[in-house]
Amino acid sequence: MKYFLIYTAARFALFLACWSVLIGIGALVSDDNGTIMVWSLVGAAVVSSLLSLKVLNGPRERFAQSVEERAARAKAKFEEMKTAEDVD
Repeated sequence: MKYFLIYTAARFALFLACWSVLIGIGALVSDDNGTIMVWSLVGAAVVSSLLSLKVLNGPRERFAQSVEERAARAKAKFEEMKTAEDVD
């Protein structure tokens, strides 16, 4: 759960950083605030998604590893319960 929260917070922070940069650039270029907000929101989603592939590789790998370990423990416990049922 810890790695999920770390990755999610980092992903959200990256999105907000991209969004604020794009809003700043849009404010310098245009005076239409409504259009700037919408296009910067869409642009931030795309840019932050692409950046997260490279920038957040470490946290994503740690999160994936923790999920894999949890799944292995659950599978082992299930197999243990199944074996115990077969003995009875």
